Amino acid sequence: MPTKKIKAKKYSYTIIYEPIKEGGYQAIIPILPGLITYGRDLKEAKIMAKDAIKCYLESLKKEKEKIPVETSLLQERLTISFAQ
Repeated sequence: MPTKKIKAKKYSYTIIYEPIKEGGYQAIIPILPGLITYGRDLKEAKIMAKDAIKCYLESLKKEKEKIPVETSLLQERLTISFAQ
């Protein structure tokens, strides 16, 4: 009996890597609410983020929830002056 191939769809997500004072990096995926992970260095944070996204999407699939898809994203860094 031939095996049935499951076609995988590709998803792309924006990840924000933020250095933390204790050391390492926190990875935040804004479109996936509550999804934050950590790595001891940037390389590990990227690996952890990829794994966390896969787990998150598996959970959505299991619960029959819609998988978020990023459309166009406009991002900028804004600098302001603020008297303290």
